[in-house]
Amino acid sequence: MKLTKHTHACVVVESGSTTILVDPGAFGSESADLLAAADAVVITHEHFDHLDVEKIGAALTARPDLPLYGPPSIAGLIEGHADRITTVTAGDSFSVGDVDVTVHGERHAVIHADIPVIDNVGYLFGGRIFHPGDSYEVPEADVEVLLVPISGPWMKIGEAADFIRAVAPRRSIAIHEMLLSDVGKSLADNFLGTDGLTEVSLEQPTPGTVIEI
Repeated sequence: MKLTKHTHACVVVESGSTTILVDPGAFGSESADLLAAADAVVITHEHFDHLDVEKIGAALTARPDLPLYGPPSIAGLIEGHADRITTVTAGDSFSVGDVDVTVHGERHAVIHADIPVIDNVGYLFGGRIFHPGDSYEVPEADVEVLLVPISGPWMKIGEAADFIRAVAPRRSIAIHEMLLSDVGKSLADNFLGTDGLTEVSLEQPTPGTVIEI
């Protein structure tokens, strides 16, 4: 398998001839090209930095065969395409080409008591790569490669460390980093790597980096 890190929380998972696009959000200028190349799109939750409604809607119009998966809360957001979305919740599973995908978790992390908590699901690809969206809910599965959000209005560094410890992956790869300066990224590495609070190095690939799994 291959994992390509793109802008913020967007990644592409590839296995053989299968390409799965995860969370193409509004921060990514490359989203249209990625949507044109994908065999399927999966969305963790409705926030704009994970779901570019305009570009995904255009892709669904241009490609009537493009499957889209996501939590129930996204079904009404992409105008004219509600019937194209396969809604998924924790415990569900589906396949894209030769990649089996299982669904874990239910809710977005709490930002503030006054802000409603929305649906959020994580995806385990091929039993190896886990993308949690905006949540530190621990999947009930063995995870080889864990994608770890390292910034956001809901995120605490201690919770990120506990998430990595609880999942106990073989590799830990940073995502959701757009709000961090270079100093902030260094701080995340200090706390979340082997010199800090976990037993696995935190990899911080730049957008466009292809990682062999």
